[in-house]
This record gives sequence, structure tokens and C-alpha cells, in this order.
Amino acid sequence: MQKKISTLPFRGTAEQEQQLREIIDANKQDPSRLMAVMQQAQDVYGYLPMEVQQMIADGMGVPLEKVYGVATFYAQFALSPKGVYNISVCLGTACYVKGSGDVFNRLSELLGIGADECTEDGKFSLTACRCIGACGLAPVLTVNDEVYGRLTADDVDGILAKYNN
Repeated sequence: MQKKISTLPFRGTAEQEQQLREIIDANKQDPSRLMAVMQQAQDVYGYLPMEVQQMIADGMGVPLEKVYGVATFYAQFALSPKGVYNISVCLGTACYVKGSGDVFNRLSELLGIGADECTEDGKFSLTACRCIGACGLAPVLTVNDEVYGRLTADDVDGILAKYNN
């Protein structure tokens, strides 16, 4: 599954940029620290937009392609912002055969976003995962750390309503 790059405008703050510059300055002498710098940058921004990847590349003295390659290879890195409410739908085998694809499609339709995207207001993001270890409750989705199981597409409206206040 290829990661999508966010189409939302970058909204980094001066404080975040200062934090990133301090992280880079503390690590730039050791190119083997690239992943650690990227992890810390993601902690600061919540994801790794292209602007942040460019700052890391410039500061660490590595090609942008290398930073992008690491960001797209490792699942821990996100190229799109996460919403206040990150919804993750399990598309693993147990969930999928019980209808999680329909649940995902309903969420996508209602939110107007696809996988690895965030609503323009920053309220919701939608991701697909392979297994969250709750196969007995299939199909399952999580909203941040809250687990919802034994779902149908018809349950989606009610779940979203809880977070739309």
C-alpha cells in the first residue's frame, strides 16, 4: 500500500521549526541518526510533510530522496497529518471477510476522504490497518484508542455522531 502525500497546506509554526532545527543541530554530525531525527520531527509535527523532509535533508546533508525513501519505506512514518480523531479500520482477513471494506467505504464517503487522508478541518483522519488483534470482534475500527467491534456500515453514522459535537 503506497503512502499518500497530504494535499492540505503545510501549517508549521515558528516554534515547531525552532524545535526541528535544534533536533537537527544536535544530530547533524552523524548521518546514521537520520531515522532518529525523522522520528523526533514527526513527534513535533505529527507527520512528515515535504517541507519538513526538505529541512531534514538540508540540515543533515543528505539528499531529499533518501529522507523520502525512509519515510515511505517504514510504516511508522506518516506523510499526511492525523486528525484530532484518527479512525483506523482493520482490513485484515478476519475483519475483511465480515465486512470491514464496507465500513471503510462508508467512512470514506461520509468524511469525503480516502485512506491516509485528513479532513480539511483537521478533525478526522482515516487509515486502514492490517490487524489490531481483536479478530473476535470483527469487523473492528478504532477512533484514537477507543475500539468499536462487530460493526456494519450502518453503524458508522452513529459512531461519527459521537465525535461531531
